[in-house]
Amino acid sequence: MSAHQYDHGHTVAGWVGCGIATVGAGVAGLGVCTVSGVLIAGGVAIGVVALLVTWALHLAGWGKGPGVRPRAEWGWRVRDSAAPGGHEECLGCRLAGRGRRAAGAGAGAGAVQPVMPVQRTGEPETVAAVGTDSVK
Repeated sequence: MSAHQYDHGHTVAGWVGCGIATVGAGVAGLGVCTVSGVLIAGGVAIGVVALLVTWALHLAGWGKGPGVRPRAEWGWRVRDSAAPGGHEECLGCRLAGRGRRAAGAGAGAGAVQPVMPVQRTGEPETVAAVGTDSVK
């Protein structure tokens, strides 16, 4: 599955969007260095495309809503099972008309409860205490 103990939200939508946005930033930066308004506008346009592609992938289930996903969905190539209905606190889902819940449904039976990871027996602790010294 994942080498991380916690759900960091690595998703196909995140990786693809970041890759496209990186290209856009590079094009815009090249435009600044060469004093080319066309390249700067092209870089900004690529950034807008990155935003739209990421949003479309999120709505298609290749992204992640706010909060922690179930441990079975931590892999970055696993589709989000909650995407068709929308995520309750997700701006992208609300902009698409998804994720709206009835008033008062906040902590009711239909609310999604976060799943916190459990450290397996024999698994080393990866978080170091702040201010501790490894030399004794």
